[in-house]
Order: sequence, then structure tokens, then C-alpha cells
Amino acid sequence: MIQSFDEFGLAEPIRRALQAENHTAPTPIQAQAVPRLLEGHDLLGIAQTGTGKTLAFTLPILQKLAGYQGKRAPKAPQALILAPTRELARQIHERVRAYGRYLHLKSTAIFGGVKQGPQVKALARGVDILIATPGRLLDLHQQNHLRLDSVEILVLDEADLMLDMGFVRDVRKIAAACGKDRQTLLFSATMPPAIAKLAQELLDRPERVDVAPKTVAVERIDQHVHFISSRGKSQLLSELLSDDAMDRVIVFTRTKRSADRVCKHLRQGDVTAEALHGNKSQNARIRSLEDFKFGRVRVLVATDIAARGIDISAVSHVINYELPNEPESYVHRIGRTARAGADGAAVSFCDHSERAQLRAIERLIRRQVPVASGSAEALEDEGRSKPGNRNGGNGKPAAPKRNRRRRSKPAAFGKPRSGARRGSHGGSHGSSNNGARQAEIRA
Repeated sequence: MIQSFDEFGLAEPIRRALQAENHTAPTPIQAQAVPRLLEGHDLLGIAQTGTGKTLAFTLPILQKLAGYQGKRAPKAPQALILAPTRELARQIHERVRAYGRYLHLKSTAIFGGVKQGPQVKALARGVDILIATPGRLLDLHQQNHLRLDSVEILVLDEADLMLDMGFVRDVRKIAAACGKDRQTLLFSATMPPAIAKLAQELLDRPERVDVAPKTVAVERIDQHVHFISSRGKSQLLSELLSDDAMDRVIVFTRTKRSADRVCKHLRQGDVTAEALHGNKSQNARIRSLEDFKFGRVRVLVATDIAARGIDISAVSHVINYELPNEPESYVHRIGRTARAGADGAAVSFCDHSERAQLRAIERLIRRQVPVASGSAEALEDEGRSKPGNRNGGNGKPAAPKRNRRRRSKPAAFGKPRSGARRGSHGGSHGSSNNGARQAEIRA
């Protein structure tokens, strides 16, 4: 197993940048993926954010382009990284610039929600590495502001989220316009049939690297659930946040309206908070993220799509104000804490209507989420299923506790201890290009 970045044989300017970023030992996905990518293989990577996959695909790109001596062509990037959301595109661009700081390479990020003029000018000057969301990329390509036939490395990051947002048709069009002899990398946190089909279409005899997110969720994150009525959630949230150990917190809601309502409640209680969702302008979203990242705001209240891919260190707690409808989203949410090998804590609120979501989550992570000390409400007749058992822990429902209408204050919850096919295909499971662009703007 590779223990040091020096074992990759990277160019000296890249090694110097890694030292400047205090990177010493590669994460599992980096140790497994980088050697295969340096050999030129296509790659199918199964990993959530927080495992180090951005560096895993950035290093081989920088290494391949480091020795390039040719003249940079206008509108013709050599490497293209596709990301589903604006926030993720910006973050990837920041990392590319950091790791390539000592190389004579140009990079830029393009995405929707802002004027295209500055992006068009950057492309006209010429870039080596382009990070983009699919909708804006296709818009500029169709306006002849961008050529894709020179792309030698294509990266699809968070492919499952691209599928959810309706970008599959756009991804196929983009891949078809790229160089036929390109190297293609596809990363996804989950592997539903549609993503497996897309990988089969676009990847050429790929190497597979699988970093299971369930390991992160179970081993490094202290998880608890509070059973609480929907009307009692706001008060419980305030009580939990009275603990100073919750110094940097992300609160997840299912809807934009809920995010705004929770944010307003926290501000009324003198808690510094910002909401992050698709109804916010791009500048407002950037400002909220920066305020949270640098500690000017204590709580970030976010929806799933807006928060997917956020990589902010030192998040002490994640609070699921509302449980997600998809159990995989729970793993993504709690993965915002416990970054870079640190421990983290995740607290979930579960009202009566969310019991089914909780059972689905527990089946996915193969364990019961412990009930927090001082949880408001008792388990009801339906019981809670143990992992793999849909009928309850021991086959019998938990006995109901009666007449418990008052909720005691929760205990303090402090810091935790080549035959493959390429290009476009006629069928599509995505929405129209216009629908994809709208999804991009909504994120």
C-alpha cells in the first residue's frame, strides 16, 4: 500500500504544492486511483466527498500537463472536469489552482447563475484545465465559444447527483464532443443502474476503485437520533445549540422553505446563521459559504442539492432537522463532518412521519442509530428494525411508553470523542438541455 505522495513519482512543482498544503500521506482512494490514472487507465471511482477524490483526479491531470510545451490554444482546454453544482465547481477550481500553483498552467471555472461574459473572455485567452457545470458548458459550446475535441482527460464528478439533476443527456453530448482517445474518469457516491449504464457507455475497460461511504458513517461519526414532534424541532434545535461545543454546525432540511424558516428562527435567538439553497443568488451563496468557512457564521442551514460537495474542514456537528427521503443522502449529509480523518458528530430529529426514513437509513448503514439521552418521545408500536430485519429488533415491536407529553432538556451533546463504447447514444434518461440548465440554477 502506498504510504507517501513521493511514491507516485510526481513532478517537483506538484510535490512542492502538496507540501505547501500539508499533504503527507494519501487517502485510500488516492493511493488506489492515482497510480492507475498515471498509467492512463479509465477509472470508475465509488466514493463520497470527504474521501480525497478531488486530489485523486487532480494530481494525474497536473502530472500529464506539467511537461506540455506547446502553445495554449484559445477555446480548447486539454482537461475537462464536470461538476453538478456551482459550489462544487468553484471548490474544485480552488483545489486545482492550489495544487498547480507552481506550474505554468491556466484553469478556469464556468457555471450558470452569473453573466457569461467573463467566462467567454477566459476561454478566449486559452485554458489548460476547465471546470464546468454541464448546462453552461453546453451553452458556450453551442455558441462556439468553446471547443471540446482537444479534451484528453474528461472527469465526471458526483455522477449520481448529475443524474438526479437531469444532466445525463448533457453529459452524453459533452462526452461525444470530446476527443475519442481521451482518458475518462467517473466518480459517484452511489452506483444505481443508470450510473452503471453511463459508465459502460463512456469508459473504456476502466479500473474500479470502491471506497465504501458506510465505513465513514459508522466508524468515525458519533450518531444520535432524537424522537420529537415536528412542532418541537425548533425548540430542540435551540437547546442543542446552547452547547458551545457545537461551534460550526450544518443543519439540513428537505426544502428551501424549511431552510429559510429554520434560519429565521435561529437568528431570532441570536444565533449567527445563513441559509444555502437554490433560491439564493450566486453571490449570496458564495458569501454564505465564505462566512461559514471562516467562522463569521456559526450555523449553515442547507438543502441537500445546495450542500452536496461542500468541503469545509472543522465542521463539528451535522444536524438533520428533517430526515432525507433517500437514505444515501443521510450518508452524504453526515459526511460533511469527520473530514480528513477527524471524528465528527451527527444529530437527527425524527418525527412520527419520518420513522420509515429512519428505518431505511439504518438498513443502509447496517446499524441502529442510538437514541439520544433525553429524547423527547418514546418508540411506538411499530418498533425499530435492526439492520437487515424489517420486523423490528427481535421480531417484536418496542413497547410504547405512555403519557410522556413533556420533553426534558436534552443532555449536552459536545464534541465527539477498449471494447467499451464511447460518445453519445440515441436514448436518454435525462431531461432536455433546458431542464438541465434549470436544475443547475436551482441547485
